[in-house]
Amino acid sequence: MSNMKHNAYAAILAGGSGTRMGSTDKPKQFLMLGDAPIIVHTIEKFCVFGGFDRVVVLCPAEWQNQMRDLLERYLPAHADQVDVAAGGSMRNDTVMNAIRYMQDNFDVDEDTVLVTHDAVRPFVSHRILQENIDAAREHGACDTVVPATDTIVESLDGATISAVPDRRTLYQGQTPQSFNLLKLKELIEGLSDEEAATLTDACKIFVLRDEPVALVAGDVGNMKITYPQDLRVATALMGD
Repeated sequence: MSNMKHNAYAAILAGGSGTRMGSTDKPKQFLMLGDAPIIVHTIEKFCVFGGFDRVVVLCPAEWQNQMRDLLERYLPAHADQVDVAAGGSMRNDTVMNAIRYMQDNFDVDEDTVLVTHDAVRPFVSHRILQENIDAAREHGACDTVVPATDTIVESLDGATISAVPDRRTLYQGQTPQSFNLLKLKELIEGLSDEEAATLTDACKIFVLRDEPVALVAGDVGNMKITYPQDLRVATALMGD
């Protein structure tokens, strides 16, 4: 797959605390899935894909040594492909840390693509990764989505329905979300403090700045492991 290595970097965002998993002492990405922690499966997908110049894992500072130990233990063959860096307090901070890390350590130019992905989505496919790189290169930004299967109901007051949007135009966002790296940096740095506090999704920043965000077809199997029942489903999927 060496023909795909054209200035693309991956940032695996592992900033979660795991509170919704009911385990506040260990971030959910470090919970075991089959024979390895969730995050190891995710990183391995990116390494085996072969289309990235480097994969950078961003996690809480206090978990960086643990992360390096996991890489050494579970993915020794890919040690030269993966770096570990500190995440931030908010998602945008973590993404900015990733951008700074890329700029400080690698050759970044106006064509560089950054693919950002949730650490707790270990079933991302090679097709999705390749289509993200291609779409980010062509359009400047893309989001991985699946059509909404349930009716989406809007309620402004949390008590009664205010609108029922047409499901045919609605999609559920997954990750990766991928971008032209320098364009993403420019837009994040241009946020006001108020915007930075509310715009926690990088694709939304592009949309609000009237920048195009292309759709990449996701997959229902590209699930996010957030709750204990998700881990049970993921464990079953690992057994397939």
